[in-house]
Amino acid sequence: MQLATISPKFQVVIPRAIREPMGIQVGQKMQVLRYGNRIELIPFKIAKELRGFLRGIDTTIEREGDRV
Repeated sequence: MQLATISPKFQVVIPRAIREPMGIQVGQKMQVLRYGNRIELIPFKIAKELRGFLRGIDTTIEREGDRV
């Protein structure tokens, strides 16, 4: 378990053991979401950066007759 401390300016440092494997960089934008009593930080990426991230995924699906 990793812990972080809230500074007097309400800033949080993401522990190195979390940020390095995820490739989080200085100045990177994060989405902040509230789910009940927890906070989630999600790295924000523009659509262009997401191009090709599903390379190799199987796109063959069985379609219903009226959806062809």
